[in-house]
Amino acid sequence: MIISKQEFYVNGVNYIVRTAIDKDAKDLSELRLQIDGETENLDREKGEAFIDIAGFEQIIKTDTENPRNLFLVAVVHDRIVGFSRCEGIYLNRFSHKVEFGVCVLKDFWGYGIGKNLLKESISWADSNGIKKITLSVLEINDKAIKLYRKFGFEIEGILKKDKILSDGNYYNTVIMGRFSK
Repeated sequence: MIISKQEFYVNGVNYIVRTAIDKDAKDLSELRLQIDGETENLDREKGEAFIDIAGFEQIIKTDTENPRNLFLVAVVHDRIVGFSRCEGIYLNRFSHKVEFGVCVLKDFWGYGIGKNLLKESISWADSNGIKKITLSVLEINDKAIKLYRKFGFEIEGILKKDKILSDGNYYNTVIMGRFSK
């Protein structure tokens, strides 16, 4: 699905949020690899489940053509600094919902980029008949959990000792969902 480009100015930084396009594939492959090495809030360690340029080209094509998918990028001075995806499940019993995921370069945390990617995704979902958005978040990512709650997400469950981080400890994954009115 394609949305209209949105412009934002937060804490002195101008950026746009727009639908991912084919020519973004190379930058997205490099960006995802970098972000995976910057935080343990995501599922992957750097280099795991690597998606190459052709892989991102296919994801962008699928997400552009499918009315229940949305792939957004955040761009600062012609540089992609974050992205989000909503991915629908294609079984009829799950046709009312999508799963949301987001990541932003650490240097661009604090500029509302993740928040605005989420806000645009919610707006898209609400206006396209999608009733539920789900996501998972690491229990120690308090900032993200607070943001999701602010946008109407509720905790639906906990996956206990779901991830092991570099400190050798196990952490829970929080499953959250937002059901549109």
